[in-house]
Amino acid sequence: MSTRQLPLFSTGLNYRSRLVDAVEPFQKYLRAEGKAENTVKSFSSDLHLICQYFGDERQLGSLMYSDLNRFLDWLEHGRGKPCSQKSYARRVTTLKVFFKWLMEQHIRQDNPAEAILQRSGPAPLQPILGYEEVHRLTETAHLIALQPKKPDSRPEVLVRLLLETGIKKSEMMNLTVASLDRRLPEHPILNVKYKGQKGVYKERRIAVSNALVSAWDRYVDDPHHKVRDHLFTCTPRNLEYVLSDTASVAGVEGKVSFEILRWTCAVRDYLSGMDLDDIRKKLGLSEISFRETSQKIAQLAKSYR
Repeated sequence: MSTRQLPLFSTGLNYRSRLVDAVEPFQKYLRAEGKAENTVKSFSSDLHLICQYFGDERQLGSLMYSDLNRFLDWLEHGRGKPCSQKSYARRVTTLKVFFKWLMEQHIRQDNPAEAILQRSGPAPLQPILGYEEVHRLTETAHLIALQPKKPDSRPEVLVRLLLETGIKKSEMMNLTVASLDRRLPEHPILNVKYKGQKGVYKERRIAVSNALVSAWDRYVDDPHHKVRDHLFTCTPRNLEYVLSDTASVAGVEGKVSFEILRWTCAVRDYLSGMDLDDIRKKLGLSEISFRETSQKIAQLAKSYR
């Protein structure tokens, strides 16, 4: 006879229920367990972040250990916001408590978060590209743009934009043909704009090279890509594939992503002598969020080759 404890109350959830539908029952469970209201708020915030990453419609039974690891990696390297050791540890705890609760409620038969290890030390540093890898990636992208058969100018403009400006994926998708200001031909500028008042403080003007301008023009003039207003009309995922394919040809596969090139840009700017506050402004970060980021940039710069 099974000694497994029966749930104290029915949640109405099952294996195929949506992730978002579990938020409120989970909050009720935490309160019933006597958790402090601050703990309930923190766990709820973490769960909403999990919903943001996986999508509200994701089924509770479909989340696996590998999915949770991808989420944790995104928190540190793909979200575009610093994740302190304390925040990381709490979110791991949230995952463990949440999936243990799902199992106790007979909603799942396993706990995919059980095997996730709590990290005792500081988070590992973000991987970046070294000098030789940057050269190979940009040179490969340039050759793809100029190859006799089926030339494609998109990889080069994408790679150069990321390495020179360090802008985020969402900012890349918002670029338009008019974002490049060339009123002073010897000093071209990329305008990073936001819609609405909320993102005004993140707007900035970033100096770019003539090599990027040339790549930009080749891409915009390429009838294959049908560029009209927005610079990139494909999905963000397609741009990730472009980066991955270009990296594979360049021999740096597995080491290229939007976030990796953003960090590479920041470290190279630091090594070139750019003031840390200027790097902060270039990345569009607040002073508070840049504190931990600046320390990591300095650490990465020490071993940059």
